Amino acid sequence: MTTPNQNIKVAVDAAIFTIKNDSLQILLIQMKKNPFTESWAIPGGMIQNDETTLDSALRILTTQTGLRGVFLEQLKTFDDQTRDPAGRVISVAHWALVPDHDIQLKTTEKYADVRWWNVNKLPKLAYDHDLIVKEALARLKSKIQYTNIVWSLLPVEFTLTQLQHVYEIILGNAMDKRNFRKRISDLKLIRPVGKKSTGAAHRPAELFSFRQRKLDYVEIV
Repeated sequence: MTTPNQNIKVAVDAAIFTIKNDSLQILLIQMKKNPFTESWAIPGGMIQNDETTLDSALRILTTQTGLRGVFLEQLKTFDDQTRDPAGRVISVAHWALVPDHDIQLKTTEKYADVRWWNVNKLPKLAYDHDLIVKEALARLKSKIQYTNIVWSLLPVEFTLTQLQHVYEIILGNAMDKRNFRKRISDLKLIRPVGKKSTGAAHRPAELFSFRQRKLDYVEIV
């Protein structure tokens, strides 16, 4: 039995999230090429010959945000035969969390624009990126409940109010302040840094940092 010739390309797409303006937001780029001219999409591109899918996702993340050392994980493979009108392209989708500071958004001449969008107010996206974003959001809402990955959405030093606010924004519901703080204290995920917040309109609050800024599995919610 002979194997038919294949003409399949492999791409990587990245759903990159942050907390900005008190909302969960995702990074989108504006397309130039047909048939998606002026449409928005999540960043992505073809895997280069010397890359793994992870290498490609890291390159995309760094190219768009300039950040390294943040949470990045493979999501799933999207392989519908009709997902790209240009031909058969399989996408290995990833998702990432980045803090809303020290980011200078940039893109290449391939795209018309790049900016953050509130996940609840997204335009119709190119390709099957609506589905990728939906899957990434579901993974995020699930994973923050049993891991410490919110460290990627916060500055190195933060208040307990800021930490709780991140959970409330992503999960979409208010949390009891006393119970939340007791749970975080019991888990020993964070430690005081011996300083208080400054420059805010409210009373200065104690600052904390994560004991480790890398993936750890622990039941938080």
